[in-house]
Amino acid sequence: MKRVINLSLVALLVFMLSACGGSRETGDLTGVMNRPVWKGINPYGMVYVPSGTLMIGTGDQDVMNTFVQRPKEVSIQGFYMDETEITNNEYRQFTQWVRDSIAHVILEHWMEDAETPDGMEHPPIDWDLPVEWDEEEDADLLDEMFYQGADRLNGAKSLDIRKFKYTYFWYDWQKAAKNSDPSASRSDFIKKKEIAVYPDTLVWVRDFAYSYNEPMARNYFSHPAYDDYPVVGVDWHMANAFSYWRTNLWNKYNAGEKGVIQSEDYRLPSEHEWEYAARGGRDMAPFPWGGYYVRNAKGCLLANFKPGRGNYPEDGGFYTVKADAYFPNDYGLFNMSGNVSEWTESAYYENAYSFLSDLNPTITNRVDDEADEIQKRKVVRGGSWKDVYHFLQTSTRDYEYQDTTKSHIGFRNVLTFMGRSVNDF
Repeated sequence: MKRVINLSLVALLVFMLSACGGSRETGDLTGVMNRPVWKGINPYGMVYVPSGTLMIGTGDQDVMNTFVQRPKEVSIQGFYMDETEITNNEYRQFTQWVRDSIAHVILEHWMEDAETPDGMEHPPIDWDLPVEWDEEEDADLLDEMFYQGADRLNGAKSLDIRKFKYTYFWYDWQKAAKNSDPSASRSDFIKKKEIAVYPDTLVWVRDFAYSYNEPMARNYFSHPAYDDYPVVGVDWHMANAFSYWRTNLWNKYNAGEKGVIQSEDYRLPSEHEWEYAARGGRDMAPFPWGGYYVRNAKGCLLANFKPGRGNYPEDGGFYTVKADAYFPNDYGLFNMSGNVSEWTESAYYENAYSFLSDLNPTITNRVDDEADEIQKRKVVRGGSWKDVYHFLQTSTRDYEYQDTTKSHIGFRNVLTFMGRSVNDF
């Protein structure tokens, strides 16, 4: 009797599934079935910045600049942003991945029976195979990764960081959108660039004439004392390469092993995403903490910058400070003013506000390093440990050339929020 009842339930279930289009077509418009379920993600180390509007333009103390920085209301889509600048230790994960990938290629650590994919130079790497740096057989093969002969300092064997090169790709959406040839190949819009990714540690010496900063050049990126300090000495290309690598790192683990869909690519923020996030939800706030002053009621400085005539240690940091120093703004973002200035994806033009869109405004301009200097300018925001407080204001714009490294410029990533913004619920 029990078996008969169970068979009846199965038959009823099959009938219901059939009636709902579960096992056959019904003639109804149901959309594609079995699509992945999107529940959103909560990226580690990032905070959510809800969509909204902001009034861009010059600050109250820079009246003359309103002629080229016209006030304008714009709308920004919600996104996730790193709560701190990318730190030395986070960036080191990237450089060590590049180091290990080069070693695996030299040792020919390929996936078993794998073929070279189209567009690639070698088969996929088997990352489970160990790199035995100290074993004689591997060490002999890997010797080419180290400085040789007269390039060795005191005869010490150390890795040649000039060999830490990484190729990253991007799709030229602007060029593709303007293309009117339906027969154009997709490869026409896929771009790539190979760059050296190890931070330029000599910026600590190069940026300051008649100044003793050699200890920072020797130790800032390599010494564990600075692991949680923001990475510097990275140009705009290196920041983009890191973002591309970080996207692939996330996708390989989460999409490959967990089946979780990535929401979007990690990338640099546009300059107005950056400004919107820096204000922390405070309309027209001149600083991330909202007030008009760089000190609190007790006289304590609220950011790491160059106070007064150059009393660098007054704010608690001689050079940079830890990436999570001082209080965060109302979105939970640390050091949106001071510590290090930050790269954005946006190209810099003095009169950009006169023609920018009011919907997610930005100017995207990827040019070769051989282009005219004016085309290579990229917006940097936030001011740094070596700047006066004017550059700490959320509305202050500055720029640097895309192929330039500095001791006072770092970056952080953003991730576009997919679907209806959380603040609309």
